[in-house]
Amino acid sequence: MARVDVLIAGHVEQTEAGSSVHPTVSLVRDGDLVVVVDPGILSGPSLLVDALAAHDLSVYDVTHVFVTHHHIDHTRNVGVFPMAVVVDVDSVYDGSLWLEHDGDGHHLSADISVIETPGHAQECAALVVSTDDGTVVLTHAWWFADMTPVQDPLAWDQSELERSRERILAIADIVVPGHGAPFRPRDVRGEIA
Repeated sequence: MARVDVLIAGHVEQTEAGSSVHPTVSLVRDGDLVVVVDPGILSGPSLLVDALAAHDLSVYDVTHVFVTHHHIDHTRNVGVFPMAVVVDVDSVYDGSLWLEHDGDGHHLSADISVIETPGHAQECAALVVSTDDGTVVLTHAWWFADMTPVQDPLAWDQSELERSRERILAIADIVVPGHGAPFRPRDVRGEIA
Protein backbone atom coordinates (compact mmCIF):
# COMPACT_ATOMS: atom_id res chain seq x y z
CA MET A 1 0.00 0.00 0.00
CA ALA A 2 1.03 3.55 -0.66
CA ARG A 3 1.51 6.19 2.04
CA VAL A 4 0.52 9.88 2.14
CA ASP A 5 2.11 12.49 4.39
CA VAL A 6 1.31 16.20 4.39
CA LEU A 7 4.60 18.09 4.21
CA ILE A 8 3.07 21.57 4.48
CA ALA A 9 -0.55 22.27 5.42
CA GLY A 10 -1.46 25.20 3.22
CA HIS A 11 -3.36 28.39 3.92
CA VAL A 12 -4.85 31.50 2.35
CA GLU A 13 -4.68 34.42 4.78
CA GLN A 14 -4.94 38.19 4.59
CA THR A 15 -1.99 39.97 6.16
CA GLU A 16 -1.06 43.64 6.41
CA ALA A 17 1.30 43.09 3.47
CA GLY A 18 -1.35 41.34 1.33
CA SER A 19 -2.57 37.80 0.70
CA SER A 20 -0.35 35.03 2.07
CA VAL A 21 -0.83 31.77 0.19
CA HIS A 22 0.70 28.33 0.64
CA PRO A 23 -0.69 25.27 -1.10
CA THR A 24 -0.94 22.03 0.82
CA VAL A 25 2.19 20.16 -0.27
CA SER A 26 2.08 16.40 0.18
CA LEU A 27 4.40 13.44 -0.08
CA VAL A 28 3.14 10.18 -1.60
CA ARG A 29 5.32 7.07 -1.49
CA ASP A 30 4.81 3.64 -2.98
CA GLY A 31 7.89 1.44 -3.20
CA ASP A 32 10.53 3.35 -5.17
CA LEU A 33 7.98 5.96 -6.27
CA VAL A 34 8.36 9.27 -4.37
CA VAL A 35 5.80 11.89 -5.40
CA VAL A 36 5.51 15.49 -4.23
CA VAL A 37 2.08 17.01 -4.84
CA ASP A 38 1.56 20.73 -5.57
CA PRO A 39 4.94 22.28 -4.67
CA GLY A 40 3.75 25.83 -5.16
CA ILE A 41 4.30 29.25 -3.61
CA LEU A 42 5.94 29.10 -0.18
CA SER A 43 7.48 31.67 2.15
CA GLY A 44 10.83 30.13 1.25
CA PRO A 45 12.15 26.96 -0.41
CA SER A 46 13.71 25.81 2.86
CA LEU A 47 10.20 24.96 4.11
CA LEU A 48 9.95 22.27 1.47
CA VAL A 49 13.55 21.08 1.74
CA ASP A 50 13.26 20.83 5.53
CA ALA A 51 9.91 19.02 5.33
CA LEU A 52 11.44 16.42 3.01
CA ALA A 53 14.49 16.07 5.26
CA ALA A 54 12.16 15.24 8.16
CA HIS A 55 11.23 12.17 6.09
CA ASP A 56 14.90 11.38 5.31
CA LEU A 57 14.50 12.60 1.73
CA SER A 58 16.14 15.26 -0.41
CA VAL A 59 14.94 16.96 -3.57
CA TYR A 60 17.04 14.41 -5.51
CA ASP A 61 14.99 11.51 -4.11
CA VAL A 62 11.72 12.75 -5.59
CA THR A 63 10.83 10.72 -8.69
CA HIS A 64 7.59 12.51 -9.61
CA VAL A 65 5.83 15.80 -9.04
CA PHE A 66 2.06 15.86 -9.45
CA VAL A 67 0.22 19.15 -10.00
CA THR A 68 -3.52 19.32 -9.42
CA HIS A 69 -3.76 22.33 -11.75
CA HIS A 70 -1.56 24.98 -13.30
CA HIS A 71 -2.14 27.99 -11.06
CA ILE A 72 1.19 29.42 -9.92
CA ASP A 73 0.39 28.93 -6.24
CA HIS A 74 0.53 25.16 -6.91
CA THR A 75 3.37 25.01 -9.43
CA ARG A 76 5.94 27.64 -8.37
CA ASN A 77 8.51 25.14 -7.01
CA VAL A 78 8.18 22.32 -9.53
CA GLY A 79 11.73 22.99 -10.74
CA VAL A 80 13.22 22.33 -7.29
CA PHE A 81 13.20 18.59 -8.08
CA PRO A 82 15.88 18.00 -10.74
CA MET A 83 15.30 14.25 -11.11
CA ALA A 84 11.49 14.30 -11.09
CA VAL A 85 9.05 13.61 -13.87
CA VAL A 86 6.09 16.02 -13.69
CA VAL A 87 2.55 14.66 -14.10
CA ASP A 88 -0.70 16.54 -14.54
CA VAL A 89 -4.21 15.80 -15.80
CA ASP A 90 -3.12 14.42 -19.18
CA SER A 91 0.62 14.83 -19.60
CA VAL A 92 4.02 13.70 -18.39
CA TYR A 93 6.92 16.16 -18.57
CA ASP A 94 10.24 14.33 -18.55
CA GLY A 95 13.18 16.66 -19.11
CA SER A 96 12.44 18.34 -22.43
CA LEU A 97 9.84 15.71 -23.40
CA TRP A 98 6.16 16.63 -23.23
CA LEU A 99 4.31 13.32 -23.40
CA GLU A 100 0.66 12.37 -23.12
CA HIS A 101 -0.66 9.77 -20.69
CA ASP A 102 -3.98 7.94 -20.46
CA GLY A 103 -5.69 10.82 -18.66
CA ASP A 104 -8.51 9.82 -16.35
CA GLY A 105 -7.47 6.60 -14.64
CA HIS A 106 -3.77 6.90 -15.48
CA HIS A 107 -1.75 4.90 -12.95
CA LEU A 108 1.59 5.95 -11.51
CA SER A 109 1.56 2.64 -9.60
CA ALA A 110 -1.00 0.00 -8.69
CA ASP A 111 -2.08 2.15 -5.72
CA ILE A 112 -1.73 5.66 -7.20
CA SER A 113 -3.86 7.01 -10.05
CA VAL A 114 -4.96 10.28 -11.64
CA ILE A 115 -8.58 11.32 -12.11
CA GLU A 116 -9.92 14.35 -13.93
CA THR A 117 -11.69 16.79 -11.61
CA PRO A 118 -12.42 19.96 -13.60
CA GLY A 119 -14.07 22.93 -11.97
CA HIS A 120 -11.61 25.10 -10.07
CA ALA A 121 -9.62 25.10 -13.31
CA GLN A 122 -10.33 23.37 -16.59
CA GLU A 123 -7.23 21.18 -16.24
CA CYS A 124 -7.82 20.11 -12.62
CA ALA A 125 -6.93 16.57 -11.64
CA ALA A 126 -6.73 14.70 -8.38
CA LEU A 127 -4.34 12.03 -7.20
CA VAL A 128 -6.12 8.98 -5.78
CA VAL A 129 -4.03 6.90 -3.39
CA SER A 130 -4.90 3.55 -1.78
CA THR A 131 -3.43 3.50 1.73
CA ASP A 132 -3.83 1.48 4.92
CA ASP A 133 -6.08 4.33 6.15
CA GLY A 134 -8.36 4.07 3.10
CA THR A 135 -8.56 6.01 -0.14
CA VAL A 136 -6.87 9.41 0.03
CA VAL A 137 -7.71 11.99 -2.65
CA LEU A 138 -5.37 14.95 -3.10
CA THR A 139 -7.36 17.69 -4.84
CA HIS A 140 -8.22 21.35 -5.25
CA ALA A 141 -11.97 20.70 -5.34
CA TRP A 142 -12.01 22.32 -1.90
CA TRP A 143 -9.60 24.91 -0.57
CA PHE A 144 -9.92 24.13 3.14
CA ALA A 145 -10.61 21.30 5.59
CA ASP A 146 -14.14 22.59 6.34
CA MET A 147 -15.05 21.94 2.66
CA THR A 148 -15.13 25.64 1.82
CA PRO A 149 -15.54 27.78 -0.09
CA VAL A 150 -18.81 26.22 -1.24
CA GLN A 151 -18.91 28.67 -4.16
CA ASP A 152 -15.36 28.82 -5.46
CA PRO A 153 -14.71 32.49 -6.33
CA LEU A 154 -12.01 31.44 -8.81
CA ALA A 155 -13.92 28.53 -10.38
CA TRP A 156 -13.58 28.03 -14.09
CA ASP A 157 -16.97 26.26 -13.97
CA GLN A 158 -18.86 25.85 -10.67
CA SER A 159 -21.22 23.18 -12.07
CA GLU A 160 -18.24 21.09 -13.24
CA LEU A 161 -16.69 21.60 -9.81
CA GLU A 162 -19.85 20.26 -8.15
CA ARG A 163 -19.72 17.12 -10.33
CA SER A 164 -16.03 16.67 -9.49
CA ARG A 165 -16.75 17.07 -5.79
CA GLU A 166 -19.43 14.37 -5.91
CA ARG A 167 -17.07 12.04 -7.75
CA ILE A 168 -14.40 12.59 -5.08
CA LEU A 169 -16.85 12.12 -2.21
CA ALA A 170 -17.96 8.79 -3.70
CA ILE A 171 -14.43 7.36 -3.37
CA ALA A 172 -12.56 9.33 -0.67
CA ASP A 173 -12.07 8.28 2.91
CA ILE A 174 -9.67 11.21 3.37
CA VAL A 175 -9.39 14.39 1.30
CA VAL A 176 -6.27 16.55 1.17
CA PRO A 177 -7.56 19.97 0.00
CA GLY A 178 -5.68 22.65 -1.88
CA HIS A 179 -4.88 24.92 1.08
CA GLY A 180 -5.64 23.10 4.30
CA ALA A 181 -5.25 20.05 6.49
CA PRO A 182 -6.62 16.65 5.45
CA PHE A 183 -10.20 15.85 6.42
CA ARG A 184 -12.61 12.93 6.44
CA PRO A 185 -15.64 13.99 4.36
CA ARG A 186 -18.12 12.01 6.47
CA ASP A 187 -16.97 13.93 9.59
CA VAL A 188 -17.18 17.37 7.98
CA ARG A 189 -20.48 16.68 6.22
CA GLY A 190 -21.96 15.62 9.56
CA GLU A 191 -20.90 18.94 11.09
CA ILE A 192 -22.40 20.90 8.19
CA ALA A 193 -25.75 19.07 8.25
